Amino acid sequence: MKRNFPDIGLLVLRVGFCVMMLTHGIPKFQSLFLGPIKFADPFGLGQTISLSLAIIGEAVAPLLVLIGFKTKWTAIPTIITMLVAAFIIHANDPIGVKEKALLFLIGFIAIFLMGPGKFSIDGFKKQ
Repeated sequence: MKRNFPDIGLLVLRVGFCVMMLTHGIPKFQSLFLGPIKFADPFGLGQTISLSLAIIGEAVAPLLVLIGFKTKWTAIPTIITMLVAAFIIHANDPIGVKEKALLFLIGFIAIFLMGPGKFSIDGFKKQ
């Protein structure tokens, strides 16, 4: 009998990191409709575009990773968003401030490297 512990571990990793990321992404999505946008613009693209990119990285992509759809590809926007948060937005802040972004970065890199496991849309397609 084959044990599915690695696949269960990947499910826990995906669900845990994605649900926690959504607690940051959903409020950002809601802020699009709550009046004037005030958001960091580290690349000079404009606050609305910067916020939209953050929403993709913190809400849209994590939803897709959560269900395990094109997991390796959909982990990339969150990885990029966390790189920007940790090393550009919070570049001069102490480690305690950038810690959340770094932890999310590590988790989504692990998901990217290991894939979604068999308890995912991607995993069901392989069976």
